[in-house]
Amino acid sequence: QVQLVESGGGLVQTGGSLRLSCAASGRTFSNYHMGWFRQAPGKEREFVAAISWSGGRTDYADSVKGRFTISRDNAKNTVYLQMNSLKPEDTAVYSCAANRIYTTMMNRYDYWGQGTQVTVSS
Repeated sequence: QVQLVESGGGLVQTGGSLRLSCAASGRTFSNYHMGWFRQAPGKEREFVAAISWSGGRTDYADSVKGRFTISRDNAKNTVYLQMNSLKPEDTAVYSCAANRIYTTMMNRYDYWGQGTQVTVSS
């Protein structure tokens, strides 16, 4: 089992920045690839970013490329999502997820956090 707890969400104005954190406990964090997903009101959950166990590979949704950066610190058992140039359409609940196989497909992830709310005001 891997337990994941997100933090860092909040209310920010358009153009602002936030950094989300996802702290992991349980199994060896460095054995897991990590992903961030988001779900806006009335919409399906969607992929945002993924990072391999070593940090050597990352992938991003087209909608966030150039604005968001995923990173991880295996010594701290934490994965981050730095979000810059935020837009109202980024408003969503952001969740992190862990998996032993690298993927951007959310139905392949085994472990999920509860999520943190990000609201971007116009």
